[in-house]
Amino acid sequence: MIGRTGLIAVALAALAGPAAASVLVVGSGLAADCSKAAFDGRSDRDAIVLCSRSLSEERLVRRDRAGTLVNRGVMLLRTRAYGEARADFDKAISLEPTLGEAFVNRGVALMADKDYAGALAEIDRGLAIGVDEPAKAFYNRALVQESLGDARAAYFDYRKAQDLAPDWLLPARQLTRFTVSRP
Repeated sequence: MIGRTGLIAVALAALAGPAAASVLVVGSGLAADCSKAAFDGRSDRDAIVLCSRSLSEERLVRRDRAGTLVNRGVMLLRTRAYGEARADFDKAISLEPTLGEAFVNRGVALMADKDYAGALAEIDRGLAIGVDEPAKAFYNRALVQESLGDARAAYFDYRKAQDLAPDWLLPARQLTRFTVSRP
């Protein structure tokens, strides 16, 4: 049996926040700079403008345009502009429906809107398609599972995130809140 250590658990999960997954765009130019900024954790106005400039000024192949939309959406998530972020993820999915990160991040935006069932479906879809950083997807799914009241599923998703990224501290911190006992 897996249980949480009280109401503090939900508050701690909310404080930790979701983990957004960026998309690598290689080469030179604004799209590659936008990608680097997203991977570096930036969400300042200049970084968002950089991505917007890439989308309006550069001739990008479909996958790079979709990746740039995801990267700008990730930055918008970090600034809590959830509606704008979700619009970018929607556009990315319409351009490149095989980009799992777009679905995972759309799930994060839905989580922010407290649409936990929708968030779970989107994260699961992204995982099924495949993502470059599955630990982040499992971590986000764990947050959703907790919000849905399924501590058992949340525990196993945090464990999976930790197994996939053993040096990442967030899943390990979340796991300290759980107790595991045999029936």
